[in-house]
Amino acid sequence: TLLWETLGKQFVEYEQMAPFLIPEDQQRRLLDFLPLFLKAWEQSAGAVVFPNVQLLASEVSKLLTKEIKRNLNGKPAEEARLALEQFLQQKVEAEDGHLLLKSVYLLSQTDLGIMWNIIGSGLPAALMQCLYLFFTFPLKKTSEDGEKSEDDTQTQEMLVEVMLNMYREEQGVEELLASDKLQSLIIATASLWDQCSHSWKVPTGRVLRTISKAQTKNSIVYLQAVDCIKIAVQNLFKLADTLPASDLCEAASIVLCFVKDSYPVSSALLTEFESNDGYQLLLKILLGCEGLQENGDPYLDEILDMLTCLTTCGKTELKVSGNIVHPQLPHFDFEWTRSSGMTVKNLQAFQVLQSIFQRSNDQHLCGRILAAIGTIWAWDRANFFLLEWTLQPISQFTDIIHFKPHPVQVQFFRLVESIVLDLSYVPHEILKKVQYLIKENIVPFCTLTALQCLLNMTQKDLLFSDIFRDSGFLGLLLALLRKQAKILRKSAGTHVPGLEESTEKELNAAMLKMVAALTIRSVRNTVVLKDYGMVPYIKIFLDDECYRSATLSILEQLSVINYEEYMSIIIGALCSSTQGELPLKLDLLKSLLRILESPKSHSAFRTCSGFNGLLSLLSDMEGALQDPPSELWTAFGQNCILELVFYTLQGITAALHLDPVNSNFFQRSGLFEKMAEDLGSLGCFWTQEEWQIALSFEKKRTFSEFLDAAFCSSEPFPMWLKNCIWILNFLDHMAKGTLHQESYFKERKPEMGEASTDDQKGPQGQEDHPVAFKRPGDKLPASAYRLWGNPEEKLEMRDCTTVHPGAVCVMVRLLPKLYKDGYAQLSQEIQCAVVDHIQSLVKSEKSRQVMCESGLLSTIITSCQAAFCNESHPLHLPLTRVFEKLASQAIEPDVLR
Repeated sequence: TLLWETLGKQFVEYEQMAPFLIPEDQQRRLLDFLPLFLKAWEQSAGAVVFPNVQLLASEVSKLLTKEIKRNLNGKPAEEARLALEQFLQQKVEAEDGHLLLKSVYLLSQTDLGIMWNIIGSGLPAALMQCLYLFFTFPLKKTSEDGEKSEDDTQTQEMLVEVMLNMYREEQGVEELLASDKLQSLIIATASLWDQCSHSWKVPTGRVLRTISKAQTKNSIVYLQAVDCIKIAVQNLFKLADTLPASDLCEAASIVLCFVKDSYPVSSALLTEFESNDGYQLLLKILLGCEGLQENGDPYLDEILDMLTCLTTCGKTELKVSGNIVHPQLPHFDFEWTRSSGMTVKNLQAFQVLQSIFQRSNDQHLCGRILAAIGTIWAWDRANFFLLEWTLQPISQFTDIIHFKPHPVQVQFFRLVESIVLDLSYVPHEILKKVQYLIKENIVPFCTLTALQCLLNMTQKDLLFSDIFRDSGFLGLLLALLRKQAKILRKSAGTHVPGLEESTEKELNAAMLKMVAALTIRSVRNTVVLKDYGMVPYIKIFLDDECYRSATLSILEQLSVINYEEYMSIIIGALCSSTQGELPLKLDLLKSLLRILESPKSHSAFRTCSGFNGLLSLLSDMEGALQDPPSELWTAFGQNCILELVFYTLQGITAALHLDPVNSNFFQRSGLFEKMAEDLGSLGCFWTQEEWQIALSFEKKRTFSEFLDAAFCSSEPFPMWLKNCIWILNFLDHMAKGTLHQESYFKERKPEMGEASTDDQKGPQGQEDHPVAFKRPGDKLPASAYRLWGNPEEKLEMRDCTTVHPGAVCVMVRLLPKLYKDGYAQLSQEIQCAVVDHIQSLVKSEKSRQVMCESGLLSTIITSCQAAFCNESHPLHLPLTRVFEKLASQAIEPDVLR
């Protein structure tokens, strides 16, 4: 503060003395004052506490202007340029120029009032003359390595920053009009770019761009009067054949800035640019930028951005009348697209963009053009229609898109997709061309990308199911799939190198997905597929993992019009599948479960031997759960096999659900007995027929506690027992009629940092927790599948009505087989728990009645005779209680025998 007060007094003395001093003394007093001013500035971190700062700014700026003119006066250009550089540099023997420049630099960063004082000193024109000389006349290298010193760089930065601060103001630009240096510098950038000072290219560009943004009516008239843009365009045409593309873009972007930025004030410079073949110049420059850089060039991108902006520069709105082709999406309203926003008014500018895309295959250039079109559409929804009904860019691009690089193809079809997704408009003509592109299949990757585009549209609205059927596209896809199916059938069992990764395989998968999307909720399209005789060919795609999901979706739609045909295909495929095709079986079973949700499908399931077909799956799994597994089952974890058992039993339960005919058929045909036999042969149950010696034990746990202990505690349980408990759990839910509603196998994404484990490992590292089978297409480790829900919640001891008592009979038949050598006591403990659980199922009179009707009494006697008749056996008492409860209902003659 004391320093500022001292400076204030000194400056007041300077003001008072100045009128009486000769100019040389006045100048010296001011120069002597400035070092103290700069020191105070630095010590106060840029805060000025100085009452006469505006007068100081004016005096310093005037002196700097005067000294610049003195150094320029009467000298040739190159000599003047050297004199200026020496004047402004920080030299020990002569640093007045640097002192003045630094003072003005600091003062120009304060407030607008001070800036106006600086501008009013005549400094804007003086510094423009300096910039012109520095840019136009490069000096010879003054050091051995030719690099600029730190002082030189600092001087340049201060000089440029002062100019930027002045020329941001319209008043600063107006000050330039008194001389010819502004138009001279613009023209110089367009004609001497290859000869100018390299170190001044970027600073000159920054200064001119700043001036461009602050153009006024007067500055535009000034530039127009001297034909500045015309001369610049002509000079750029001359440079276009010799200058490197990146340099040409840098020079041209400066000229184009003045054209684009002036338009809100006046259209004069744009008119001058257009009248002198400016667009042809831009086209030539941009086409010369092919392969410029992998990621483009900043000045190239700047030109493209400005050209995109110029498309909205025009005096009148475009008057076009288009024909809206129907059908259209229900929520499309053409009147809603009309807007007075940033609509396209300059088709000449857009034609440059369009021509570049048509004539260039450069990835960056083409990608930028597509991005520009997307931007124009985003400015105003009407722009799509204005352009497509005049120049038809997208329609024309579709004809040539297969020539473009793959990333450009992807970007283009996303743009086409956005017409539907963002504009809610169906471009029928464009879609016809896309369909033709798919038909021709000139470039498979392009065809694949086009298919994905149409698939995304189809999934948006059912209307596209009708559009693509009526256009013949559905028929085309079916014909192509028929051809591919025949090829697959002929090549069955043979290895085609690289087929797994081939685009052809991806194309087949995409076509199947498209047909699946077209048939979903469309009976008419499903009928078309059937009438084409495609069902036998669609079946062929079931065998391949990558085709299966879409194929099953198509077949599931077929079930809507013919359940019998669907059931025949699925059951047939299940029965003909081999042991090693476990993923196929699982997918088929899951599809079957989806269809069995409809009660109308149950009859078809029965008549197509569905029950026998599913039970044959269990028969084929003999020894699959033994330790170690037998034969081919060694390739799969036991969890995968449990999953197959689960979905097989789910399918049977779903087919029996609320269907008396099916339930009666299953019971009458002795299929529960067959189920018990098949489950008993899986390998986890004891295969000896006679009961083992009875043991006594203190612990007595419920079945629910066994389930909880086996999977939710650290207590070690043998694998065979865990598998048995799970199968009994499935049968328990089957008896209650709820198994088809259970979801024990739920996928989840691996947690961050979770390591992949063998598919036999469960949540807490236990090796035999039931988790879903990891199929190749899942791309998830088997540890990504966890038991859904709490086992205790699944086995609440509630008195549920027994819907399928035959399942209880199966549990009873398996009861003697709940045994393993070395685990006698544990085996009998679980046997007791199962009997107690069965007892809980026959609490109600209705439950007892249906149990008796199912022959449970006979089953207890025949399957558990040794325990039932041995009073010392731990199972005797609970079995007797079950028997007594059932016998209270009725005792059939065969039971008495």
